[in-house]
Amino acid sequence: QVQLVESGGGLVQPGGSLRLSCAASTSIFNVYSMAWYRQSPGKQRELVAVIISGGSTNYADSVKGRFTISGDNAKNTVYLEMNSLKPEDTAVYYCHAYRGVLNYWGKGTLVTVSS
Repeated sequence: QVQLVESGGGLVQPGGSLRLSCAASTSIFNVYSMAWYRQSPGKQRELVAVIISGGSTNYADSVKGRFTISGDNAKNTVYLEMNSLKPEDTAVYYCHAYRGVLNYWGKGTLVTVSS
């Protein structure tokens, strides 16, 4: 069992930046692939960024060049650096760990981009 706790959400103006953190209860790197998802009201949850257990990354087209996913092995923490934020980035952001049939979710952190 892996517990995931997200933090770092909040209110930010358009064009601003935030860094989300996802702290895991156990060692995750080289074991699980880690991802950030988001869900806006009335919309399906969508994949934002993923870091595969081998270290490669992938991003949704809507965030490429603006968001960066990274990890700190010593802290068992995954980050999502978000720059040039837009109102359409407003959503609850969820951390996800998966390996085969195993998958774990955090409870989410709310990001609101508004002036």
